[in-house]
Amino acid sequence: MSLVVTVPTARLASDVGPLPDGVEVLVWDMQSPAPREHLDIVVPPYMDTAEALKTLDGVDVDLLQGQMIGYESVIDRIPAGVRFANAATVHETATGEQALALALAAQRHIPDFVRSQDRGTWERLWSPGLADRRVLLIGFGGVGQAVAERLVGFEVDLTVVARSARTVEHDRLGSVDVHAIDELSVLLPQAEIVILGLPYTPETRHLIDDAALSALPDGALVVNVGRGALVDTDALVDHARRGRIRAAIDVVDPEPLPDGHPLWSLPGILIAPHVGGSSDAMHPRIARVVRTQIERMLAGKPPINIVRGA
Repeated sequence: MSLVVTVPTARLASDVGPLPDGVEVLVWDMQSPAPREHLDIVVPPYMDTAEALKTLDGVDVDLLQGQMIGYESVIDRIPAGVRFANAATVHETATGEQALALALAAQRHIPDFVRSQDRGTWERLWSPGLADRRVLLIGFGGVGQAVAERLVGFEVDLTVVARSARTVEHDRLGSVDVHAIDELSVLLPQAEIVILGLPYTPETRHLIDDAALSALPDGALVVNVGRGALVDTDALVDHARRGRIRAAIDVVDPEPLPDGHPLWSLPGILIAPHVGGSSDAMHPRIARVVRTQIERMLAGKPPINIVRGA
């Protein structure tokens, strides 16, 4: 059996190899016509997948291997009959790092110190810190578990929420009692920090709305490394403007955040431009996923991480 695989960069082509005989790996950034009429595996560009999919018209593709965990913006644009796999296992660790970095930066006034350095002034501030804080982690999939693993060493009081209540036996965390998402109204008033690490679905849209933000105590911090639409941006602006709520967010709605949007300048808001997965750790991990897909398809086995079948 032979396979024709396309990847968007020469680096990924190099990282994926060497491969068994019969596998042809081509570099195709999907900005030009397809190099073959039939392609067994297509790996689109990292952040421009939706636009790149237009070049698949008329091309016979077996598997589209995405480079992101989330797929809500592309799933409806994939041609009929093409299987789609997401990049589960690739970005969870880096996104967990980002959540922790944002929480620490906000809790220890790092943005204020950077501004003081820019001014050349020595300004000391007392900070709430992370230790002993009551942290509510919403989402306990791959990203949520990566966040939880990194929080353990900071001695926080951690409460975990997911779609349904259950007890999870985790290799590193031990036994974790997970609360159901319908318990949020009871849990939010006790939380000093809320970390969102769950995917976007119609059910999770504006999960953190005005009512949820109002339930949080004054000065609470919202950290979002999931999807921007999990939070009602207008409600967040209102609460931040009143000094009620702080936020440290890697994702926002709309995205990218337009020039002049109030979130850019409101106090207590820290914004990163959706770079949770943009770590060098991505390169060997996505290469490993692509190599696994190749090996499985050569062996006649189904690909991993399938989120839409043919």
